Amino acid sequence: MALRCIVCLALHSSPCTALEGGLPASRRDTMPAPPSRRAALPKGYARMLTPFDDYPVHQTAQPVAHVGGGHPDHYDRFWFNGYDEHMFFAVALGLYPNRGIIDAAFSVVRDGVQRSVFASGRVPLDRTRTSVGPIAVDIVEPMRVSRIRVDAPEHGLVADLTATARTAAYEEPRATRNDGTYPLMDVTRATQMVSWSGQLTVGGQSIQLGAAGTGDGEVGVVGTKDRSWGVRGLGDPIPGAPRRMKPQTFFLWAPLNFPDQCLHYTVMEDENGRPWTETAAVLPVLGDGSPVFGTEADLGIRRLRGVRHDVRWVAGLRRSEGATLVLGPGEAVELEPLRTFRMKGVGYLHPVWGHGRWHGELVVGAEMHKESELDTLAPDCIHVQQVMRARWGDRAGLGVLEQLVIGPHAPSGFRKLFDGAPARPEA
Repeated sequence: MALRCIVCLALHSSPCTALEGGLPASRRDTMPAPPSRRAALPKGYARMLTPFDDYPVHQTAQPVAHVGGGHPDHYDRFWFNGYDEHMFFAVALGLYPNRGIIDAAFSVVRDGVQRSVFASGRVPLDRTRTSVGPIAVDIVEPMRVSRIRVDAPEHGLVADLTATARTAAYEEPRATRNDGTYPLMDVTRATQMVSWSGQLTVGGQSIQLGAAGTGDGEVGVVGTKDRSWGVRGLGDPIPGAPRRMKPQTFFLWAPLNFPDQCLHYTVMEDENGRPWTETAAVLPVLGDGSPVFGTEADLGIRRLRGVRHDVRWVAGLRRSEGATLVLGPGEAVELEPLRTFRMKGVGYLHPVWGHGRWHGELVVGAEMHKESELDTLAPDCIHVQQVMRARWGDRAGLGVLEQLVIGPHAPSGFRKLFDGAPARPEA
């Protein structure tokens, strides 16, 4: 009878008569009320149903607006770059639902000047609203076509650009890093190579972007789409005990576009050069009607094992003067830098416009820097992406080498938090 009564309490709005009859009156009066008789929901509680709750996309019993386990550092981000041999642009748009914040940035480097516009506001409950202030990211066709719109003529930046997938989406290995019981990072990233078309206006000068190169063997204005989500440090720090791990990051990310296939490489290492996450893969260029998602076998993706990197650091800086990716015996990719983009232009390590910070209901800002006037070892300037001319055997292409190195890294010769690289010994 006891088991039956427990089931009755769970399923009915009143205690069953069998249970009441089995208890003395003195105990019946002290029994807790069943759930429907308890106090109403707390004041201010909101049932956050949104349009996405009409789709079968739920990962927990919560409505879609309730993200993960409620960790305040949860984020969901779009990130794109685009480049040719003469310019580089990037856009970032991130949502931080557990902080109630959305922010975005758009930045262009051209003719030795980096211009950026930033926007931040309250995150919308409707996840289809991926815009804030003058910056919008539209999903035209999932994993195949995206549209970027920027309307900030007062800051010298206007754009209406379309990114079309050149490769299928590649899921990088999940990157997880803890400091004791505290999660520093738990992230999934999906990377695609893209080609760009549309109109870009920088400082009053209009630039038409074509979807393809102008001759055989050219890749035109290309770039990368990066979708990532999970937990990583952002915004105001979470209160708690001081972290035990010393500040240290060594991160390389090299998405490279070639005419017939693309190469993706990324690695994170500890201070002794031991990788704690890494991946490398060859991605075929899409043909007409090719799928953009599926198993790696179906997509023709070929993972590479044992890829090594040799970054040649500029003496006194934390920026490369060239690099080699060794793919295997007798096979390597040579990278030659053409220009440098400071990632603070889209919020990374920015002292004011860092990701996930509350500025107000809607705030827009901008800045412009001459590259020659930047302090290249300043903490907000060491995180860079360099446009690279890439040579892979007979293949010629373009790509980027992202570099973020904080703290010591023995193989590179870095010993302090922000010291520059030692001079390379002469051959």
